[in-house]
Amino acid sequence: MLRFAANLSMLYGEHAFLERFAAAAADGFEGVEYLFPYAFKPAEIAGRLHDAGLTQVLFNAPPGDWGAGERGLACLPGREAEFRSGFLQALAYAHELHCPRVHVMAGVAPAQAPRPPLRDRYLANLQWAAEQARTAGVQVLIEPINRRDFPGYFLTRQDEAHAVVQELGCPNLKVQMDLYHCQVVEGDVAMKIRDYLPTGRVGHFQIAGVPERHEPDEGELDIRYLLTVIDEVAAASGWDGWLGCEYRPRAGTREGLAWLRELRAQGERTRPAAA
Repeated sequence: MLRFAANLSMLYGEHAFLERFAAAAADGFEGVEYLFPYAFKPAEIAGRLHDAGLTQVLFNAPPGDWGAGERGLACLPGREAEFRSGFLQALAYAHELHCPRVHVMAGVAPAQAPRPPLRDRYLANLQWAAEQARTAGVQVLIEPINRRDFPGYFLTRQDEAHAVVQELGCPNLKVQMDLYHCQVVEGDVAMKIRDYLPTGRVGHFQIAGVPERHEPDEGELDIRYLLTVIDEVAAASGWDGWLGCEYRPRAGTREGLAWLRELRAQGERTRPAAA
């Protein structure tokens, strides 16, 4: 059965951040993810996770100066020291929060910069990060992101991300497959799930409606069909990861969870009876 994590950076905006853990648990979520934990001490977050009975599924390594438009440092020459110190900070948080995955954002490519040196730096930083994370038992994730939302973002396509993972050959380096970004950039989402999930290179999924990034059952993607595809391929391949609900609720978060309540009810109806 598929496991869904609430993205607390987007869901439950009705509450202060530390109150969102309990709200997610009250709605039946068993896992959470978010962009960045660094505004709070690890112990504060760990306490909320424990009290709510939640699993920390994923968060991002420090992205540089987010307010100034930076969206990661991994591809940027000359920022190696900042990248490394930020990633080590992320690993310290992952240890305290028992979080098995850290997403490393690629960054926005400088205007007119040739791509090969950026890719070389990106691969070198990822290899270093994967080595550090391996000893900590943590996966490093990379995510293709569309340039409509993040203009100039370095990594945009699924095939590019999988080529990076294959080239580096680090067993704990995986692709974070966001179906929203995939549809915006490429489309053909179901076939990409069928192609990539059995490879063992997909570490995490995220879902949202396209094009407005509201509830995943709205817009041009048939999320129920895509979830069926993921469930089928996961069962055949042994994949047991999480799906992050990374969308902006059209109204209240709880009011917009009808799609998930319906999915859970369907699962209960189809679950085999105990012997």
